[in-house]
Amino acid sequence: MPKTTPRCQHQPCGGPLPITARADARYCSGRCRTAACRARRSVPRELSSRPRWVRRTARKVPVTVGGAVASSTDASTWSRYRDAAASTAGVGLGFVLDGDGIVVLDLDHCLDGDQVKPWARGVLDAAAGCWVERSAGGDGLHVWGRGALPGGVGRRLRLGEGTVELYDRGRYIAVTGDTWGGTPQRLGDLQHVIDSLL
Repeated sequence: MPKTTPRCQHQPCGGPLPITARADARYCSGRCRTAACRARRSVPRELSSRPRWVRRTARKVPVTVGGAVASSTDASTWSRYRDAAASTAGVGLGFVLDGDGIVVLDLDHCLDGDQVKPWARGVLDAAAGCWVERSAGGDGLHVWGRGALPGGVGRRLRLGEGTVELYDRGRYIAVTGDTWGGTPQRLGDLQHVIDSLL
């Protein structure tokens, strides 16, 4: 039986992998790997249209697109999404929350591989209609939506065996754009979830 030639998994390329490619290679080139990752990773327009983007270091320190230290309370250090996405400063993107109605629920360590732990399942079910992304650490989820926290103060709450953090201002969130499951690319209503948690 003839051996099939491994093919590049980036569509529309689909070309043969180089003969020197590693056994676990999925793409024929760095260009195809980057294009495939960008196609999978995107953020809702409600976020990308706001000029509140920063870059971040591996230690999650916010930096400007030029690499200087950024601040979650100083708008002069923020940028447009396209400028932040094009920058090579740091290792990734971050979005600044400024109290305009965008809120994030940070479900720390709620994933076991690709399975959601039971303590977080109820939050995700209640937040149906909101965009959810995998966190930079890979074992948590960020639920993005609309709402407000009483007093505008972030909260960290124990929820069963896990922890959920709630933020709506004075903070930046590391953004991966790695959409979780089939969640929509939009910000749904999270106020009822916030009210039930507090």
